[in-house]
Amino acid sequence: MILAKDFLEAKNKRITLLGMSGVGKTHLAKLIGEEGDWFHFSGDYRIGAKHLKEEIIANIANKMSSNNWLKALLENKSISVNSQVTFDNLEPISAFLGKVGNPEEGGLPISEFIRRQSLFFEAEKKTMYEVPEFIAKSQAKGFSHFINDAGGSLCELEDPKLFKLLSANTLIIYIKTSKENELALIERAKKTPKPMYYNPVFFSAQYRTTWPKTILSMLQKSVQTHSLAGFFQSLLKTGLKNILQLQTSMDALFKATISIAAALQMM
Repeated sequence: MILAKDFLEAKNKRITLLGMSGVGKTHLAKLIGEEGDWFHFSGDYRIGAKHLKEEIIANIANKMSSNNWLKALLENKSISVNSQVTFDNLEPISAFLGKVGNPEEGGLPISEFIRRQSLFFEAEKKTMYEVPEFIAKSQAKGFSHFINDAGGSLCELEDPKLFKLLSANTLIIYIKTSKENELALIERAKKTPKPMYYNPVFFSAQYRTTWPKTILSMLQKSVQTHSLAGFFQSLLKTGLKNILQLQTSMDALFKATISIAAALQMM
């Protein structure tokens, strides 16, 4: 496990940024990267550009096939489909993951939503397991330092082996948000959802027991994002404990955050 002391003494510094979706991990990674010697590894970008690219393209092609004119052009290969995922544009991934709702309005049945969530789950795990490989690749390219800009649902993966791998290779920095900012993030996520993984067991339990039948009925009739509150409940109650068990305590993470800020100022 890399601790703050190890990080400060290391010639090649490596960090994993952890925090809820939209808290500013990518923004912070870019700011640090402006120093010029940091390799920015975006987990969400890797998922969209590699592990889910074929699924994303197939989904777009399937949507286009509902138009007979476009379908004919696709079938005779007059046109092709591609996905342009960037660090700042994750919309192709979000569109693939979709929302629960009436399929006639562009929504997904619960079963299909969970299937796509499972695909995203496997893709996010593969991506995070690639971190040591990309650390080596970044050093081979001449970068001294490495930032793992992890997805907002990393804590939901519930994979102790993965968490140990990340803590052995990087200093994990948790970006905490205030209650006020948390509410702002929820509102922003409602308008512009980012790629997120929801634990299927938790999601199914919420669907069957927590959501009132009247809300479920409305959900099936329209394409409204499913309860984001459910995610934050899960995050607060279950997800973070996996990371915290490895990093000894939240206080240690906050002290590490202060240490890395001080170290960056000295560089």
